[in-house]
Amino acid sequence: MKDLVFIEGLKTQAVIGVYEWEKKIQQDLVFDLEMEHDNRVPAETDDLAKTLDYEAVSNYIVAFCNERQFELIETLAEHLVGELIGQFKLNAVTLTLRKPGAVSSAQAVGVKIHRKSAVTY
Repeated sequence: MKDLVFIEGLKTQAVIGVYEWEKKIQQDLVFDLEMEHDNRVPAETDDLAKTLDYEAVSNYIVAFCNERQFELIETLAEHLVGELIGQFKLNAVTLTLRKPGAVSSAQAVGVKIHRKSAVTY
């Protein structure tokens, strides 16, 4: 069984970019996540403590972006997914990271990655 918990359109800001001017400003980022999590136990118990708390995940992502600085969105995505897998005991994550405004003629550009945990939870 492959249950997913998802977050769509999570907006935050980060210092990210390769150009010197980008290293001095905050830029908008938008995240979509699909996180593999067995939802049977939370459904049976109706217990929030047994769920994958999407508010906690969202807050973690915002804090992660506020506390770190990267040049590439690829690097940010890779580091973030690794931490999310460990912190929230996820079996797999698909993360889409958009950087609106990076290309003036595009609504957004970004990366999409899928990573699996080395450990099955």
